Amino acid sequence: MKHIIFIFSLFFSSLLFSQEEEHSSLNWLTDLNKAKVEATSSKKPILVLFTGSDWCAPCKMLKEDFFDSNEFETKSKQFVLLMIDIPRRTDIITEEQRKKNFEVVRKYNKEGSYPNLVALDDNLKVIGELSGYTFLRETDRHFAFIDSILENY
Repeated sequence: MKHIIFIFSLFFSSLLFSQEEEHSSLNWLTDLNKAKVEATSSKKPILVLFTGSDWCAPCKMLKEDFFDSNEFETKSKQFVLLMIDIPRRTDIITEEQRKKNFEVVRKYNKEGSYPNLVALDDNLKVIGELSGYTFLRETDRHFAFIDSILENY
């Protein structure tokens, strides 16, 4: 009986965690060329997130505090979202995706800062950049950054 309860608990907790990850309605693209096409057709700026999803503690906190917020979800509709993930684990993205991501990092995240937000116009010209996130977990700078991009685009 203890084994059945343990297995049921394990199943239930894994179900909760998988649903937690899927609750976001954000449409993150992972290909710069597709983002450019969408930005051109929709006349929206591209917001690029450089992240290390499995190793970067500030990236994880920024996701939780900023990207998973209702306020960002509302504002995100005015952007084409592009996530460039550089995980350490090899099972998170394909080797092909890793190569594509490193090409984008070499061009738009030369300092190698994580997390790093870069705003691009539809010609892939940088129109703004905001780097880092602190353990104070204040998202004011990040909201000000995306608001200024939207005001000036």
